[in-house]
Amino acid sequence: MPRLNSFRELEHLRESLRGQRQAITTTVMVCGGTGCQASQSRAVIDAVRDELSTQGLSQSVRLCVTGCHGFCEQGPVMIVEPGNVFYCSVSPDDAFEIVSQTVVRGEVIERLLYTDPVSREKFRTESEIPFYRSQDRQLLSQNLMVDPCSIEDYIVVGGYSALTKVLYNMAPEEIISEIKSSGLRGRGGGGFSTGRKWSECREAPGDEKYVICNADEGDPGAYMDRCVLEGNPHLVLEGMMIGAWAIGAGKGYVYVRNEYPLAVEHSRLAVEQARELGLLGDNILGSSFSFDVDIARGGGAFVCGESTALMASIEGKVGEPRAKDVHTVVDGLYHKPTTLNNVETWANVPSIILDGSSWFASKGTKESKGTKILALTGRIKNTGLVEVAMGTPISTVVFDIGGGAVDGNKIKAVQTGGPSGGCLPLDKFDLPVDFDVLYEAGSMVGSGGMVVMDESSCMVDVAKYFLTFLQDESCGKCLPCRVGIDRMLEIITDITEGRGRPEQLDLLEELADTVSQTALCGLGKTAPNPVLSTLRYFRSEYEAHINEKKCPAGVCKALITYWIDPDKCTGCGVCIKGCVHQAITGGKKEAHVIDIRLCQKCGICRSECKFDAILIT
Repeated sequence: MPRLNSFRELEHLRESLRGQRQAITTTVMVCGGTGCQASQSRAVIDAVRDELSTQGLSQSVRLCVTGCHGFCEQGPVMIVEPGNVFYCSVSPDDAFEIVSQTVVRGEVIERLLYTDPVSREKFRTESEIPFYRSQDRQLLSQNLMVDPCSIEDYIVVGGYSALTKVLYNMAPEEIISEIKSSGLRGRGGGGFSTGRKWSECREAPGDEKYVICNADEGDPGAYMDRCVLEGNPHLVLEGMMIGAWAIGAGKGYVYVRNEYPLAVEHSRLAVEQARELGLLGDNILGSSFSFDVDIARGGGAFVCGESTALMASIEGKVGEPRAKDVHTVVDGLYHKPTTLNNVETWANVPSIILDGSSWFASKGTKESKGTKILALTGRIKNTGLVEVAMGTPISTVVFDIGGGAVDGNKIKAVQTGGPSGGCLPLDKFDLPVDFDVLYEAGSMVGSGGMVVMDESSCMVDVAKYFLTFLQDESCGKCLPCRVGIDRMLEIITDITEGRGRPEQLDLLEELADTVSQTALCGLGKTAPNPVLSTLRYFRSEYEAHINEKKCPAGVCKALITYWIDPDKCTGCGVCIKGCVHQAITGGKKEAHVIDIRLCQKCGICRSECKFDAILIT
């Protein structure tokens, strides 16, 4: 396509593309996100494409490979229009039926519909499925509309309309005022006012300024930014362009970790396509605005999600944070004024410009506006990406959307905000997804990770896991983080291995408070949160480990013993075959016995036993 030199040429292209699309009445949308690709969605896509070709439908039916649909648990997923027919767990072998029955004759294939695991009810459309019913998908729904590798798709659905609006109808100060009025707060963890950040950067002295998209998503179990960047990279680019125009920046960077190959690929392609059309570069759409974007790949260091460490990494330096006595909006990348927001924050900007700040502010709570994407994982039936209005109770996310616990266990806790967040007990599930409320409760919204734990989880072990992660990821630059995390981990390790003493709990709290107050950057300051929150809400589990030398959840190996209930054991021998340590003996149809001297407490025998005869004390 030729370079666009004005907004009129962009609108002409949009109308032309829409006319071409209107001639196509049937669309098959298949999720091509990383989650579904892990379930072989690429093979499904190839099979559907081949079948459309075989049946002579390649020109009349559109096959759209989209970004993530959110319901990762059920992948690969697809939607067939018209009818909004939602199919899940699709395999390449289903391609013939899908094309022959649903595409050609409009017939629904019952076995491919989502089936509720409890009621056994089948649901035909996405909006009927409980997982989607309680969501408010503003950003994620846009993934379904576009092929992330096609700038034409993005333009057809209104892409870059917000950019033309600000370039031709809004002064930079008006844009910033609109963002402030919307109440948009940073979705990367800190929850800082986006409009205020932009305002301070615009007012900072200097002609050379930068905008950065932080896509260095490193929280265990979190993949919100990856999903948005993979599924709709042009939406993020457009948000960055609007921000750059507002603050007066001429250069931008998307900092994305190299472990996100699909996000890297789609981002690069989006930048190339935008450049070719003249949406990046000099005098964009015939205006006075010149702006370009480069893709910077991160090496996977968790600390590089911190703003100053990220900027150091882009500059080719070691990714270490610096003291923020001077903010990055004044002294940022290359010591120039810099605005850094995460993927989800930038992605919200075009809609705010087009639909208005009041529309965005109408969702959420008084201080936390809009929607938030959450990565729902853990011991729960429906895992995946969830988007809800801020203020939605945790219970709605866990039980209505997530479907509750698996395997008949009871939900015990939820960990929100990643390693920087905290663990909240079941009696706190009425709390809303709100920046300030969760902070007061000892946790945080963070970037949006939400890990659900049931009664099989040991909360002391959970704190130990996150401390181990943060110990590995700490850059070691400041003493409170470097030594403090090590010492906290030593104490919790003692507790989980039966060496804990009552006085260590007071020392642990004192250490956690000290690290939180004195560490240099956000990683260190928030590292104690999992410890402090589990001590606050699950102290009895710490006390059981110390006083009774017992792990109530049966997780900490040093404090548990495996044994076989002779009344339940049938002598089938399955556990003997599964025990690689040869710790189980017994004759056929006789009660077996575990030699605790040889038992490594791996749990294989317990998972293999069909009679629940292997117990833990």
